[in-house]
Amino acid sequence: MFVAPMQGSLFGSGEPALDVLRPDRVDLDQRSWIDHQPVWLAGADTLFSALFDCCEWRQRTHIPMYERLVDEPRLVASAPIDGPDTPAVLIDAGRRLGGHYGVEFDSLSFNLYRTGADSVAWHGDRHRHTVRHPLVAIISLGAPRPFAVRPRGGGAARQWAAGGGDLLVMGGACQHDWEHAVPKVAHAGPRISVMFRHGVP
Repeated sequence: MFVAPMQGSLFGSGEPALDVLRPDRVDLDQRSWIDHQPVWLAGADTLFSALFDCCEWRQRTHIPMYERLVDEPRLVASAPIDGPDTPAVLIDAGRRLGGHYGVEFDSLSFNLYRTGADSVAWHGDRHRHTVRHPLVAIISLGAPRPFAVRPRGGGAARQWAAGGGDLLVMGGACQHDWEHAVPKVAHAGPRISVMFRHGVP
């Protein structure tokens, strides 16, 4: 598996630890919002290395147009939200986020973007069909990558540079009315996105 070289950051080394949760909110429209807190997690590079080594990474396939199977351009993994092998800082993060937003996060998953060629296309999370206003919380580890959102069906996009330890939370009707993506870039080091989701409205 080829992975681009990783460059450490000033706040990335050391034991992973969470800052006080105080995100800034951006209202996308009257129903949808994104919360952003830079470097909520210190020691992001340390956690990146631990997840990179211990997760069972796999590559999924999907069926695009013309019924042709292709590999998704990223690797994925998952872990129990409070399992014995789940890093303690992620268990703590799930509890803090749940307390702050008033939901119980019960799903923990990971995307590994090995190089700038790995990406995720425009989409809305599937659990919008079962949860009225689902929250998705993302902690970014590793190299910075653009995180973009746009109105569902097309329109002007907004973009954040998600760096190591940054927190992004999509809420309100974001999964219904907006799409998000991690676009390809010419050059990028490896990145892991840590995603918390919930199945209870």
